[in-house]
Amino acid sequence: MYDLAIIGGGPAGVAAGVYAARKHLETIFIAGAIGGQSTESSDIQNWIGTPHIAGPELAKAFEAHLREYAGDSVNLKIGERAERVERAAEGSPTGGFQIQTEKSSYSAKTVLVATGGSRKKLQAKGAAEFENKGVTYCASCDGPLFTDQDVVVVGGGNAGFETAAQLLAYAKSVTLVHRGSDFLKADASTVKTILDNSKMRTIKESEPVEVKGDNFVKSIIIKNRATGALTEVPAAGIFVEIGMIPSTDLVKGLVEFDEWGRIKVDGKSQRTSTPGIWAAGDCSDGLYHQNNIAAGDAVKAVEDIYYYLSGAA
Repeated sequence: MYDLAIIGGGPAGVAAGVYAARKHLETIFIAGAIGGQSTESSDIQNWIGTPHIAGPELAKAFEAHLREYAGDSVNLKIGERAERVERAAEGSPTGGFQIQTEKSSYSAKTVLVATGGSRKKLQAKGAAEFENKGVTYCASCDGPLFTDQDVVVVGGGNAGFETAAQLLAYAKSVTLVHRGSDFLKADASTVKTILDNSKMRTIKESEPVEVKGDNFVKSIIIKNRATGALTEVPAAGIFVEIGMIPSTDLVKGLVEFDEWGRIKVDGKSQRTSTPGIWAAGDCSDGLYHQNNIAAGDAVKAVEDIYYYLSGAA
């Protein structure tokens, strides 16, 4: 019976693992891989303390840091995926939770879910071919690479407008493409502020159908959903913000979700609706999702878990 099971190998999971080790919590760390979504980025510029780092290099640094401190406290199961978390069988003398993986089963008094999620991919011709060659899913990671260039944002919700706000700080122009006729999923004040910028324009009731380029993106073809008319928009970068799929199926029915399938947490402690389970990072319903925020939320969770296990909670 472990004190803690950490599930997930992104910045949240790794930060939690380091802190659990330093607190000498007997921990099982389960992750299919180390790194999270940012492994796909060629140049991450917002990881604090590291001005520039490629995603794969950041993943190596994560793993090295975790292994440096794991010692006898944190049992690393990297390459093993958790499939289901369940309460211990009724009448179990130890209580806690059972974590079922593709290879084994583990028992823990507490669980931190840090499983992240995956971005919804742009379903347009050429989008997959030009991923990381102009098509990107992380403005905070890749946006500065497109300084003084024309870029396109796909998606008209809050995430799309937040991405546009970041890009306006350094892009030559930002064009936002939205399927609907109104920006009903975005905050009105945010929409007004962004649209008042002279470098900003929108294309409504339209969707991307093709990404074009040679070695890198050069333009995107937009189709009007009402008329079928096609428009080619020059762009060096295409930032996709059409939603994320949280990786939360393993705790479905065990903790409370929001309408998008993310785990609801108390922002002060990262506790879920189920005592003994915490969540951090992109799988949770936090307002913002970035590497630094995920790591911070996970540290917050481990501090609270330590408090909980001490019996003071």
